[in-house]
Amino acid sequence: MARHIAALAFIFVCTSFAWMILGATIVARTRDASSTLSGRVASTWGAPHDQAPPTAAVSRRAREPGPASDSAGTRAARTAGNEVTTFLPLERSRIRATLNLEPRRKGLLWYATYRVAFDGSYAFRNTSGAADVSFTFPYPAAGTIYDDLVFTVDGAPVALVHRDGAATGTARAAPGATAVLRVAYRSQGLDAWTYRFGGDVAQVRDFDLAMATDFRGVDFRDNTLSPTRKRASPGGLDLEWSYRNLVTGSQIGLVMPQKLQPGPLAGRISFFAPVSLFFFFFLMFIITTLRRIELHPMNYFFLAGAFFSFHLLLAYLADQVTIHLAFAICSAVSIALVVSYLRLVVGMRFAVVEAGLAQLLYLVLFSYAFFLPGVTGLTVTIGAILTLFVVMQMTGRIRWEERFAAKPGAPPAA
Repeated sequence: MARHIAALAFIFVCTSFAWMILGATIVARTRDASSTLSGRVASTWGAPHDQAPPTAAVSRRAREPGPASDSAGTRAARTAGNEVTTFLPLERSRIRATLNLEPRRKGLLWYATYRVAFDGSYAFRNTSGAADVSFTFPYPAAGTIYDDLVFTVDGAPVALVHRDGAATGTARAAPGATAVLRVAYRSQGLDAWTYRFGGDVAQVRDFDLAMATDFRGVDFRDNTLSPTRKRASPGGLDLEWSYRNLVTGSQIGLVMPQKLQPGPLAGRISFFAPVSLFFFFFLMFIITTLRRIELHPMNYFFLAGAFFSFHLLLAYLADQVTIHLAFAICSAVSIALVVSYLRLVVGMRFAVVEAGLAQLLYLVLFSYAFFLPGVTGLTVTIGAILTLFVVMQMTGRIRWEERFAAKPGAPPAA
């Protein structure tokens, strides 16, 4: 019996080592794919959006006293070559944004890509003495598209110059009057959408941002402002940030919900696999000992191979089909291997009932617990405690010294 247990331990250790190699391979494939594909997705779809408010400015040549003097010795003023730029105050912001999540899959990873429809109306007061005002709107991301671009001042279209990641146009605004700049566009982004108010600490007056999403799994970036209003809508959320006179160094930032990632999930399941095999071996050993069923260590070796086939197939099938379909196929293949094998070794009833149900519990259900973030550990713990309870009740009256005693005529255990 001691040699039998030692052989099982050796099989378990070797299989566990193979799982560690497989898990490390999956992690490496996922990491390499992430570093390679993330840039490709951003280049073909769009990068994360970081939207800033527009600016309005008036530029004039400065006049300053010069050192030149006439023959009488009086000083004269001269015109300097530099310009003085006066930025006009932003008095009101009315922004509407709609986010539609359209995740895309590349290999072992899902990417949270989205479409955004932006419409912002900004009121600037011309506090300067000039009438020609230059309006500049920074684009939120480079290397993406901006369709249906609207750029108007007081309802009139403005000729634009696009440079340095911004659109700039000049329009007339009477001194002392308020000019309303409206900018709208449709674009595409990745992972997150951010609206920042300006510098490290900015003063925001009469600000209102209304956002509609077609998803509800919204998360907010660290050091960002929570919505002042939040309510559910059919299939999504309506969010609003409304401030009358705010001074803040924070931003508004949403992180798109992430789909279940096939690569990291397959890696975690592989690293956890030795726990599943330990419980399966333990239960099989108890049942065969109680019923005096002969299972040779070579039988356990093939059972371990059937368990390993589940994770090996999952590692390379997860990037071909959906993760749920891949999981179902791998589960069916592994259980079929175990049942079809044990029906030849022991019998159909033992193969289907004892072995099949044990594999369903410890391999399939324990592995599926990783599809439930936050409760994986609790699920496995409850399963382990229930297993311990059942086995303790089954073996409470067993005299282990008698069961482990060498059979008459058998060589003594080493």
